[in-house]
Amino acid sequence: MTDAPVCPSLKVMYHTFGCKLNFAETASVAGRMADRGHLKASGNDIPDLIIINSCSVTAEADRKCRSTIRSFNRRYPAAAVVVTGCYAQLKPDELASLPGVKAVVGVNDKLRIPEIAEDAWLRGSALPPQFPEAKDLRDFMPSCSRGDRTRFFLKVQDGCDYWCSYCTIPKARGRSRSGSIADIVAQARQAAAQGGREIVITGVNIGDFGHGRDDTFFDLCKALDQVDGIDRYRISSIEPNLLTDDIIDFVAASKRFMPHFHIPLQCGSDAVLALMRRRYDTGLFARKVERIRSIMPDAFIGVDLIVGARGETAERFEESRSFVESLDISHLHVFPYSERPGTRALDIDGQVDQAEKHRRADTMIGISAAKHSAFAGRFVGTVRPVLLEHSRIGQPLGGFTDNYLRVKADVDPTLDNKVVNMRLVSLLGDGETLQAVLAD
Repeated sequence: MTDAPVCPSLKVMYHTFGCKLNFAETASVAGRMADRGHLKASGNDIPDLIIINSCSVTAEADRKCRSTIRSFNRRYPAAAVVVTGCYAQLKPDELASLPGVKAVVGVNDKLRIPEIAEDAWLRGSALPPQFPEAKDLRDFMPSCSRGDRTRFFLKVQDGCDYWCSYCTIPKARGRSRSGSIADIVAQARQAAAQGGREIVITGVNIGDFGHGRDDTFFDLCKALDQVDGIDRYRISSIEPNLLTDDIIDFVAASKRFMPHFHIPLQCGSDAVLALMRRRYDTGLFARKVERIRSIMPDAFIGVDLIVGARGETAERFEESRSFVESLDISHLHVFPYSERPGTRALDIDGQVDQAEKHRRADTMIGISAAKHSAFAGRFVGTVRPVLLEHSRIGQPLGGFTDNYLRVKADVDPTLDNKVVNMRLVSLLGDGETLQAVLAD
């Protein structure tokens, strides 16, 4: 009886689409591959293996993924391509048919990507994709990884039970589930030991942390706040109905949790929010923004917004535009609505044509640019703590203030990955980035 062939050390390229959660998971996969002796492809390396973590939040995200796979296959025809992520879970056969794809890995099998990838490379032929239904996606894959960034991404939760009418993520990610507080705190301590200074708390619906248990996201925040060595935490996107006053007050009092919030609004019309099956109205959203501003006037508040959803008439769009303009926020992340197969939104009347979607997106992007520039401009001449990062020869260090203002600074490269007080001296041409110097 002969032993199974041993996979040699492979050069592996990683490509990630979508959210911070995907970046965290890709970094974890890369770490597992490195533990098995595989090297990350860099520079002019020709990869043996390409691992793609896909997104399927919009039809455009699907298109970009397909286009990227074809491009990689043309450039590296001998490389085996392995695809995972939400698109892989939702449409495995579609991805499996693309040139160069040797394996399509569902959500439950992400922990097994190294073994699957090695098998696909050794066989040289495609492995058939096999996936459980979304209701069976219950395993929690822990992840706290730096990847190529200075900050760490700490995955605390996965899946979603909300079933908004436009969204396929519950099908792709499964039921809401989360790790234990003890395990997550241990990962944060390990990040600190590896030199991490900032952690971004990620998940699909992080405010739902502890679902089915007695602990809550607020309990997790309090536990993480006690970890020595981490200077900064940032809360990634959190649903407005789950952003409790206790959490807001806690962030205001904490020295480690930054004054930075990202809150999905999706539409500023209550009628459209109801069609979307969102769990709040504009009144609740406005109260959350007002509470943040009342106790953290310098806080950065980013907002997700969908334009051109089914049922968003011209009048309802004007309601949304007016509401958004009334909010004291810092930035909008604008998405034109995308039809997703199998969603309840397809049963809603009032489809908006593509040209009008893009016109509405341009309107909201213009509002965002004005708000971001005004917010950043408020801090010219002030001193803020900045985590400097990514020193490159011939390039100044960059970084973010505590309240998420991007800065550039011509300072000593040895300050990379250090938090220093900096004076913000001018707003650069993009209207968002500030030139900074070391404070006296």
